[in-house]
Amino acid sequence: MKLNTHINRYVFREMIPPFLINLILFTLIFLMAEILDVTDLIVNHRVSVSSVLLMLICSIPSFLVFVLPMSIMMGVLLAFLRLSNDNEITALKSAGLSIFRLLFPVFVFCLMGCLVTGFMCIYGSPWGRLSFKALLFEAAKSNIDIGLKERTFNDSFKNVMLYVGKIDAQDKTLGDVFIEDRQTPGTVSTVVAPKGKFFFDPERLTFRLRLFNGIINKVDQKNKTAHSVSFDIYDFKLEVAQVLSARKHGQKGRKEMSLGELRHSLREAARKNAKYYLTLMEYHKKFSIPFACFVFGLIAVPLGVQSKSAKRSFGMVLGLFFFLIYYIFLSAGWVFGEAGVCPPVVCMWGPNLVIGSVGLYLLILSAKERPLLPGLTRFVNTQCDRIGIEKREG
Repeated sequence: MKLNTHINRYVFREMIPPFLINLILFTLIFLMAEILDVTDLIVNHRVSVSSVLLMLICSIPSFLVFVLPMSIMMGVLLAFLRLSNDNEITALKSAGLSIFRLLFPVFVFCLMGCLVTGFMCIYGSPWGRLSFKALLFEAAKSNIDIGLKERTFNDSFKNVMLYVGKIDAQDKTLGDVFIEDRQTPGTVSTVVAPKGKFFFDPERLTFRLRLFNGIINKVDQKNKTAHSVSFDIYDFKLEVAQVLSARKHGQKGRKEMSLGELRHSLREAARKNAKYYLTLMEYHKKFSIPFACFVFGLIAVPLGVQSKSAKRSFGMVLGLFFFLIYYIFLSAGWVFGEAGVCPPVVCMWGPNLVIGSVGLYLLILSAKERPLLPGLTRFVNTQCDRIGIEKREG
């Protein structure tokens, strides 16, 4: 028992360094996807660096929901690959320990990852998204054109379509402004002006777009009448709450809701439409993704217990391949669940069942010392050798 305890601790410690390295690496990769938006906020919209850094910090919990299970898998996989390549797995088998006896530290490691991922899904991600909105709202007070882009139709405002041909980065003056206003039922108004400028009213929480030397065309669809008016100065008001501050009115998206709010939304749903199915899938996803830590840990063990000829790059590629398969299944399940083709519980838990079944099958093969995917192993090793030769020749 004492020997087994020492082995459990040893295996557990082996998984920690690759887990931490992959956690940092994958988090940086996800953050790199935001680098263009960050640069745009700092350079073009004059948002302070501190505000942008806080926004990035608030977005990290949403990344960790997927990064943590991926890092758990890579940590287990690389640890067992190292033990296998150094013949330590062979030595343990010679001492009478089967591969199933090595699952206890893996289970504990995956349990810790599951708890942290569950915390991120249930509390961290909703908090991060709400905090991100609040920071964006505060930044908008001093950078009112934060969501505008040149030569792009902007539909962030409710019942209003805004197009700006040019934005002066110095004085924030807008050029070639086009507005389609459907805020009045039965009436469509279009406003065209060569120049405009945004102002913010902090007391009323409203945007005020002041337009100069333009034309208003109003069409009454019910009475089938049209009017055209020219103006020198025209103030077009937009509520901030419609753009960034739904949170101030208690409105939350599905990804921002707590478990209690999701359950309440499901109970209050009048009928089972697309909105109901999306909410139900969001509820199940908060549990299925943390449980994926066990699934990835299970499949990582047999993939890591490779022959001496297997390379670490093989384990990396194969591990990322199974994570990609899981993500594809999860995305497909989201589409089918939204359409009502498949029950949401099956859509969200199906990928865990499929990948977990494959992992259990490979684990049994590994315990019986049968080769795992020999054809795929030879192919990946051949490709890795070829890439290495090309690098040396280059």
